[in-house]
Amino acid sequence: MLQKYNIEGGKLKEGTGDECSVWVYTNPGAEDNEMISKTYDIDKHTLESALDPDEVSRIEFEDENIFIIWKRPKNYLSSDNLLFGVSSMGLFLLQHRLVVVLPEDIFLFDQKHQSPVKELMDIVINFLYTSIRHYLDHIKAIRIISREIQIKLNSSMENEYLLQMFNLSESLIYYINAISANLTVLIKLRNYFEKSAVSEERKDTMEDIIIENNQCLRQAEISSSVLSGLMDARGNIINNNMNVLIKNLTMINIIFLPLNLLAGIGGMSEYSMMTMGIDWKLSYGLFMGAMFIIGWITLIFINKINVAGQSAKRIKRSLYDILLRRKNPAG
Repeated sequence: MLQKYNIEGGKLKEGTGDECSVWVYTNPGAEDNEMISKTYDIDKHTLESALDPDEVSRIEFEDENIFIIWKRPKNYLSSDNLLFGVSSMGLFLLQHRLVVVLPEDIFLFDQKHQSPVKELMDIVINFLYTSIRHYLDHIKAIRIISREIQIKLNSSMENEYLLQMFNLSESLIYYINAISANLTVLIKLRNYFEKSAVSEERKDTMEDIIIENNQCLRQAEISSSVLSGLMDARGNIINNNMNVLIKNLTMINIIFLPLNLLAGIGGMSEYSMMTMGIDWKLSYGLFMGAMFIIGWITLIFINKINVAGQSAKRIKRSLYDILLRRKNPAG
């Protein structure tokens, strides 16, 4: 798909003629790549790199042309199961035209948050800044999703939410690699501006973009550290929930074991024979009452065992703390 834009009144307006200064190719085929390579004298390897998601960000200067391979966040789909990916794209700034090659259809130019456009380089700078803001929005969304999953995970006994946490952690690693590679491109572009006759305003804008990219990288690193650092703890939560469930089921089994035995005995004909002279309503009523009392006594006994075990753990922990203080009196 091909879209064309023109600069009108400091903004980009979609056009149709060959005189348009911005040409955007979305998911071009083999024939389109051949045409783009010949028309704009772009190396085929460089053009293919713009569509390769595993390609590293880079910038090349050829005469007055600038070729940029840039990493940007992919459009998230519900089928991705909370895995945020990264894709590559190409920005080929020629003397009188900007050629953009995209692997997927995206909202390329955000007119609301962009500064006025005077030249093609302004479009490139605005897009780089918008892409960084896109990363920040995704990182913020990952943090919010992580908190929501944490709430569900606290009462979960399955691995579904833990796997979603792994996907979020993996996404942040991809983002850190992509943002770090983009930083190299921004620094080289800033150095190019320093050697070129560009305005101080544009140089200051590049400095602001680099600072914004560094802050974005820091946010991604912090979020990744928090997710990976607490991953083991979250796995232990699931194991603990399962252990509590097994403990409760075991208590129920222990309580009903003697009751099942008595119920089996009471269901035999010998009990009726032993209580032949007593009304069956009274005999079986007493039998049910005895079962209830035995179950209640069993529950009390189990609870005392649990309390005694917890008390023993507290005593051991207290003794361990006292020994540590004696060994390290200064602490």
